[in-house]
Amino acid sequence: MSKTEKIYRNMSERIVDLFAKFPVIFLTGPRQSGKTTLAKEAFPNLSYVNLENPLVREAAIADPEGFFQQYPSGVIIDEAQNFPEIFSYVQVYVDQNRRPGMYLLTGSQNFLLNEKISQTLAGRTCILELLPLSSEEIYMHNIQNSLMDIILSGGYPILYSEHTKITPWEFYPSYIQTYLERDVRQIKNISSLTRFQKFLSACAGRVGQLVDFSDIGRTCGLSVPTIMQWISILEASYIIYTVQPYYLNINKRMIKSPKMYFYDTGVLCSLLGIRSTTDLSMHHAFGSIFENFVINDFLKEQHNAGERKNLYFLRDSKGHEIDLLIPRADGNILYEIKSSATFNKDFVKGIQYYKSLSPSAHGAVIYRGDSRTKFKEIDVVPIQDHKFYELVESVFNEIKEDLEKERINLVNNEYIDSKIPTFYNESTRDDVLRAVKKMMRIKNRKIDN
Repeated sequence: MSKTEKIYRNMSERIVDLFAKFPVIFLTGPRQSGKTTLAKEAFPNLSYVNLENPLVREAAIADPEGFFQQYPSGVIIDEAQNFPEIFSYVQVYVDQNRRPGMYLLTGSQNFLLNEKISQTLAGRTCILELLPLSSEEIYMHNIQNSLMDIILSGGYPILYSEHTKITPWEFYPSYIQTYLERDVRQIKNISSLTRFQKFLSACAGRVGQLVDFSDIGRTCGLSVPTIMQWISILEASYIIYTVQPYYLNINKRMIKSPKMYFYDTGVLCSLLGIRSTTDLSMHHAFGSIFENFVINDFLKEQHNAGERKNLYFLRDSKGHEIDLLIPRADGNILYEIKSSATFNKDFVKGIQYYKSLSPSAHGAVIYRGDSRTKFKEIDVVPIQDHKFYELVESVFNEIKEDLEKERINLVNNEYIDSKIPTFYNESTRDDVLRAVKKMMRIKNRKIDN
């Protein structure tokens, strides 16, 4: 496994920009997703305290006013959930000074912290969620891991650090045990952690499937209300998330239960007992794991851009299905996600069906192969290239805005190229240039051939 010293996070510029506008930034996310590192690297001149340290925590609890008076220029307060009352004191000091860039709080328990923020810091804080590394963040730093290695390893930065030799099968059992003993018990006093771990494994075995509370309850010997409550714990502590069905303006026969995914495929693989890429490729759930991995990348991109989760799926009572739908005003984007390395014409059937119901929709198949092609006007995209289409759309939208605001009158190749991030190679830049020009012609925009 190739490792690196420092990985640039896509949220870095955004957090700096927002801290110049808000008095408080609350940076949340799973344990060890890189919150502390991001905070320190983004604000190297800001003081730092960690409330995980018993001495620091006890001093803050014993004399909160004295604690805050030590940091008139602002401070990073790590693991803020260890002193819940701190939010009330932050409110007081923010209301007294009301200037941007005062406090950067971090924490890893979404439910508890958001509850405190809604009570005390509403309107004063900006909430950002930092998830584990995306595949883009990994590949951008020339970490030469195979796709299968990355799916198996997940996205926790420690697994890609040159200073550690830890392997996924060493890291994740300890991570999961710590999660059970600390985070779960702080959110809810679970009487049997052994039963909760069985429940967690049962959820892993149903990744990418419709959530069926009764089925999970039968497997674990638990009531439906308990299963519903425990799933909310997994969501609050960044273990799982759900993707809701999309049925607006489609038809009345759509499935309306959500599907369940894990925030990190490394955690998922560990719970499923997968220890190698060979185990992974042969596992009966590999298709669902691969789908989870791809959808995670879309989720992380939305989080890093400060957007709310805007991901859906489609399935009707007759079995027509779309793995991922992203709503767009000018036509929803439909993705079919396939773990096969070989294209099959059946991959496009779902997209063709839903495009017949909604002609303005755009569709693409993301698969594990190497070749980019088209089949019946539907893009077939290798997983390594699925960001290509988002890049094309981003460049097009920038140019569209410039035209609408009359910053430019005519678009030529040089101008389009100037909008493409410099780190992309010449081949990719040429492909983006052609795709943007094609899109502009379709949209009847001014372009110099």
